[in-house]
Amino acid sequence: MSKVLQIPNYQYPHIGGIEQVSRDIARVLNTEEIEQKIICFNEDAQDEEYICRRRETTHDMVDGVEVIRCGCFAKVASQSLSLTYFGELRRVMDDFKPDIVVFHYPNPFAAFLLMRYKKRDFKLLLYWHLDITKQKLLRKIFHKQNLALIKRADYILGATPKHLNESKYSSYFGTKKKILPYMINEENLQLSPDEIKNAEQLHEKYPGKVLCFFIGRHVPYKGLKYLIEASKILGNKNIQFLIGGSGELTDELKRQASGDEKIEFVGRLNDSEKRIYLYACDIFCFPSVTRNEAFGLALAEAMYFGKPAITFTIPGSGVNYVNLNEVTGIECPNSDAKAYAKAIRMLVDNPQMREKYGKNGRSRVIEYFLFDRFKRNVQELIN
Repeated sequence: MSKVLQIPNYQYPHIGGIEQVSRDIARVLNTEEIEQKIICFNEDAQDEEYICRRRETTHDMVDGVEVIRCGCFAKVASQSLSLTYFGELRRVMDDFKPDIVVFHYPNPFAAFLLMRYKKRDFKLLLYWHLDITKQKLLRKIFHKQNLALIKRADYILGATPKHLNESKYSSYFGTKKKILPYMINEENLQLSPDEIKNAEQLHEKYPGKVLCFFIGRHVPYKGLKYLIEASKILGNKNIQFLIGGSGELTDELKRQASGDEKIEFVGRLNDSEKRIYLYACDIFCFPSVTRNEAFGLALAEAMYFGKPAITFTIPGSGVNYVNLNEVTGIECPNSDAKAYAKAIRMLVDNPQMREKYGKNGRSRVIEYFLFDRFKRNVQELIN
């Protein structure tokens, strides 16, 4: 029996892209031949079943896998700090004796501790989700550690070729590079008859309008200010923008959109509501502008529903691997609201183009980004 230890920053019920990937890996490895554990930092989060508190160190089960959550006393430059982490990591390495460690980068504090564990050997899969870019001081401090981590790794995993080939560390990866694209949960995207009816009614609410939809957190890297600017450039076209989600910029974005009747903020959406809006919309707007948007799971979900997408060019991000320019949607120069408005106008005025890109997008997601493909990819790396 193989033993696999995953090391992400956090784990469900904390929700984030990396946390979703680590959960997906745990699910596909949930077999009688593999025993698993996950160690992470704790963070304030909850759902109906779990209540997590940042300062507490706990052991619980998620999807049949033990999750060791290490209590944190502070967070510096988005990095959690814990007094209990090293003791918990040492115990799980000594007692569980993992054959394989899947380390999700960036996570410099955990990397510092892992690299100091010398008692026994293990296969190290380093999942390189993104470079440290925003925290320039951390990037300098951990440069040598990153080089040591890369040297120690058996494989360097990336969600797309762009993650690896456009990383600042690409020249150090050598022949260790392996592509492991993220997956979307197809089961969570299945519509009920009532949801289809509600989606049709939603579209009827805006007669004669082409519906452009966004969903995501309202934070700077999501680029929503450029979407709102593009809407103003378009003037009173036959378009309706529906902006889902919330965040630190919501009030500021609403002020920016003031007076533009084409824009409606629809707030946070639950899973059912998200499916309804994805089914109802005609165009999916995904205006993220930095590599903090490592892949774009919401983008892939919209493409699964057969929706053409409009994105910006983001060096080092997987967004432009998911949405292919003039194949599944349109890619615009980064942060160029005028180009974004032009792309919207093009799709609004060309229903045949929308249909073509939408069909291509759905085919791409089914081929590359669903459970069966992800499972085969993970099993090949583990075996």
